[in-house]
Amino acid sequence: MEKLIVTAALTGAQQGKAANPNIPEQPEEIVQQAIECRQAGAAIVHIHARDKDGRPTADVEVFRRIFEPLKEKTDLVICLSTGGARTLPLQQRVAMIPAFKPDLASYNIGSAMQGIYDFKNKRWIVDFTMAQSFADLEFIGRTMLENGTKPELEIYDWGMINNALLFRNMGVLKEPLHFSFVMGMPGQTTSATPKNLLHLVESIPSGSTFQVMGIGQHQFPMVTMGMLMGGHIRVGLEDNLYIERGKLAQSNAQLVEKAIHIARELGREIATPQEARKFLSLRQA
Repeated sequence: MEKLIVTAALTGAQQGKAANPNIPEQPEEIVQQAIECRQAGAAIVHIHARDKDGRPTADVEVFRRIFEPLKEKTDLVICLSTGGARTLPLQQRVAMIPAFKPDLASYNIGSAMQGIYDFKNKRWIVDFTMAQSFADLEFIGRTMLENGTKPELEIYDWGMINNALLFRNMGVLKEPLHFSFVMGMPGQTTSATPKNLLHLVESIPSGSTFQVMGIGQHQFPMVTMGMLMGGHIRVGLEDNLYIERGKLAQSNAQLVEKAIHIARELGREIATPQEARKFLSLRQA
């Protein structure tokens, strides 16, 4: 099989230090944990930004304090998130693309409902909709196209693959496409099962690449399935707070190390950032 690309998703936009005090929030913390993930074997880091109070932000200057040190100190492939600060206007959410022209950027190619219901207390703990029109999606895609940034197509359910194929046919997306399967998140996302993953992989165009992520307890079972199917993987505190049942992860690098241990047991070699650029048809560093 092709060497395995490991992506580390460092902080996300949902949970903070109250959930796990080891989640990095400020730029210096994020940069340090990204460097540790590179040392552990990750080739890509998926970057969200937080403001001084730990809230999600799309502020270009905050992203700059993360992006520029990582470009200077590492050879990592940097994937910037355009979906993290979902309550902000669309133009602000994608402003970091023309500002930095990153190798990769996340592209949530559809709308999704997410919710967690507390049956005991009969209340919603999480309840929001990420609503995007086709015009919004085209704007995001063309912004990436014009700036030489490859979209990482975030697939929350099977129908989003149809959206990707539509924008490919429109010329907004260029092949080979790169898909990121989000599995096991409560709400309108694909359930984390081997059968569903197989269906997703069989539904994407020939020649595409894909990575698998599992949310929470599904992280390591689903990334293991992704390894076995020849895909790539994403781990990190954005998606999962625990290194094992009941034990909080001490860092993103610890999650990367566990994933790489599983990969080597299965006979998958680990890709360097330069090899990841080649496999994903990115600009060479």
